[in-house]
Amino acid sequence: MNLNNCYKILGIDPGSNITGYAIIGVDNYNLFTIDMGCINVKKVKDHFERIKIIHKTVKELINSHKPNVLSIEGPYYGQNVQSMLKLGRAQGVVIAAALEYGIDVYEYAPRRVKISVTGNGRASKEQVAGMINNILQIKDDSLPFDATDAAAIALCHYYSDYSSIIPKEDLHFRKNKWLQFIEDNPDRIIKK
Repeated sequence: MNLNNCYKILGIDPGSNITGYAIIGVDNYNLFTIDMGCINVKKVKDHFERIKIIHKTVKELINSHKPNVLSIEGPYYGQNVQSMLKLGRAQGVVIAAALEYGIDVYEYAPRRVKISVTGNGRASKEQVAGMINNILQIKDDSLPFDATDAAAIALCHYYSDYSSIIPKEDLHFRKNKWLQFIEDNPDRIIKK
């Protein structure tokens, strides 16, 4: 498989302590993991140094993998104001890094991400990780939740924007195959 020709989605689960990332490839309707991990800045005391490291690392990921789009989790409410401010800064530097490279940015609400991957907007991190491991055929159950959440965010974009990822001629082909299936199997059509 040629990684240069596949469609790549960079999923980011932003955080002021740990930022999860996942690069998901799409090739011929097949999904696969290219890279996955965390940017851990917990031990860095200065908040501005933390966001500098996050920004630099995301730029390195972009340079290395050349993703087509960035899919990032939007803010969730209910935290204290200070936490929201720090999270917003982490999101901002990630978005800025993508925009520096001319990469389109898509933001998804946490609930939408969970629904797209598990079918349940209140799914636990364990449930999300389990689905990610299943969908992407990941054998490693020890991946941090920040990384599996980032993969879920990337998959949310894949499921949400499927029609722009798959070439139009392929969509037409699939529609014709469905029409052919109906024609070949009239006994399977339920009429009311």
